[in-house]
Amino acid sequence: MEDIVKDLISGTVAGATQLIIGHPFDTIKVKLQSQPSPAPGQRPKYAGPIDAVKQTLAAEGPKGLFKGMGAPLATVAAFNAVLFAVRGQLETLLRSEPSALLTINQHVLCGAGAGIAVSFLACPTELIKCRLQAQGTLSAVSGGGTMAIKYGGPMDVARKVLISEGGIRGLFKGMVPTMAREIPGNASMFGVYELVKQYLAGGPNTTELGRGSLILAGGLAGLAYWIPVYPTDVVKSVIQIDDFKSPKYSGSIDAFKKILASEGVKGLYKGFSTAMVRSMPANAGVFLAYELTRSALG
Repeated sequence: MEDIVKDLISGTVAGATQLIIGHPFDTIKVKLQSQPSPAPGQRPKYAGPIDAVKQTLAAEGPKGLFKGMGAPLATVAAFNAVLFAVRGQLETLLRSEPSALLTINQHVLCGAGAGIAVSFLACPTELIKCRLQAQGTLSAVSGGGTMAIKYGGPMDVARKVLISEGGIRGLFKGMVPTMAREIPGNASMFGVYELVKQYLAGGPNTTELGRGSLILAGGLAGLAYWIPVYPTDVVKSVIQIDDFKSPKYSGSIDAFKKILASEGVKGLYKGFSTAMVRSMPANAGVFLAYELTRSALG
């Protein structure tokens, strides 16, 4: 079996693992990111992650935490398959010989390259997911006694965007901040993953590491992904849920400036604690699932 096929299969398994573990956390993160700034003297809709969980469960039940899961479920296989396959192919290109070990800098470069590729899948998928996850928050804030449902599901989001928001181009709204997140985020994640593995192994040969070490390295790699790019993710989320006919933001820079002006630096870190709590188990699961599947395939 070719290495690229092994990476595609292993990446698919890893992606499914990440989705199962991380989606409820991601739902809360998006709700916190997308809630509008409260008027002077008023409290925000959600006081924090725990309050967001409580309100979501009260209003929508447990299924509310998994809202929008259909979109990433449909593409998570492709997303992670491409991520790990592109990374694997770039590693092959950078090796001086088939068995040569790569430097940490080379792993960082491979992660960045993989980030470019997956951005084209991440942007439309996350636009659909964010619209579904945020619509309850936006409907409640806009007023009215009942929650108006704008979208019936992932396919309904895609259909309405294609019809009324400029066709295919509408699904790629937020592409700039998506790439600004995926490229440095994946560069950092894969670099830290290999760095931690080599530290735990006492050298560049990490083939004998146990599952506990892989879980630790994967969890820390997840933190390394989010810490440098989280404000970019906030900008991406608000742009993707922005109204098409009466947009609040003209672009990424405008969104960044307005968030900073109205909410300060903390506005760029809404939902940060939830993302951090999610990142360790979700990414630990990703890398462990990938490594075990890849090893089983030979």
